[in-house]
Amino acid sequence: MNFYPHERLGLFIDGSNLYAAARALGFDIDYRRLLELFATEATLIRAFYYTALLEDQDYSPIRPLVDWLDYNGYTMVTKPTKEFTDAVTGRRKIKGNMDIELAVDVMEMSEHLDHVVLFSGDGDFRRLVEAIQRRGVRVTVVSTIRSQPPMVADELRRQADFFLELQELQPRIERLGNHRGGELPASDGPGSYVEPA
Repeated sequence: MNFYPHERLGLFIDGSNLYAAARALGFDIDYRRLLELFATEATLIRAFYYTALLEDQDYSPIRPLVDWLDYNGYTMVTKPTKEFTDAVTGRRKIKGNMDIELAVDVMEMSEHLDHVVLFSGDGDFRRLVEAIQRRGVRVTVVSTIRSQPPMVADELRRQADFFLELQELQPRIERLGNHRGGELPASDGPGSYVEPA
């Protein structure tokens, strides 16, 4: 990895995007191991995790993960999903895009960071990456090109200073065995992926 020990590091995790990438590669992420890995590489200032939550449900499959992350070193950024009916197909859809929240936080934090690690392959973040690079912040994008189709947009990968292939991180961040009571749940879990807007 391309980090300097003295660098001030910020992690920005697009939860649904990272979940989809890891799932496409066939593994679950252990968020405790992920945090420890990056804390050993540089001076970790903050780790943000972004996800939309389904409203009006007695139980959300992502709630245990959100609670665990909130108590174990992550700054959680959540918002309720919005439900709408597609005018063309008449199908019910759920929207829960966290791009704006992530972009605002990256811009606000950029003056306190030397290096941003963006866990997302969403090409919409290319301009964000370019903007913080102009402020002197280095950017690493974590996603995968090894899934079919690749989960990272080519324009985002080209704009980043560095690209980390998620599959190469797998041995260091994969959830091992079964975790029991009070320990870290897997990832965003089945049924919790929300279609981006």
